[in-house]
Amino acid sequence: MDLLIVIDLQKAFINKNTFHLESKIESLLNENKYKNVIFTRFVNTEDSIFVNKLNYRECITEDSKQIVINTGNDLVIDKNGYSVLTNQLKEYIEVNNINNIYLCGIDTECCVLKTALDLFEAGYNVYVLKDYCASFYGVIRHENALEILKSNIGKNYVI
Repeated sequence: MDLLIVIDLQKAFINKNTFHLESKIESLLNENKYKNVIFTRFVNTEDSIFVNKLNYRECITEDSKQIVINTGNDLVIDKNGYSVLTNQLKEYIEVNNINNIYLCGIDTECCVLKTALDLFEAGYNVYVLKDYCASFYGVIRHENALEILKSNIGKNYVI
């Protein structure tokens, strides 16, 4: 069984470099290729490491945390860090007999990369859908992250 994880497609992360993902990912979902779909949502707090060390204050308000496409009846996992590999995700993978995990979303060089590496190290078959990922900071960061992923999870897993 396959699982598609849509990472942090949230209002706070949409800009000129990422806005195209909204329609691309909606089209991907409309193909109904993935029976299992999970959305993730980064939730920041005033006392987080992101605020304290990076002065990053996005994703605190409900508006900025909002996922920009309809999640329907799909599971939404809130996370407070970069990686999606939480106990909730591990349980979902086990209960639903997931064999292959496909990642898309924002940011290729951050949450997508960290999640892919964590899933790889945990022994899962993980694929990054390169045309369905983007970086808030532009195409160069996105492409650099894809090269790092090819080296670290295997070039055949960045598709």
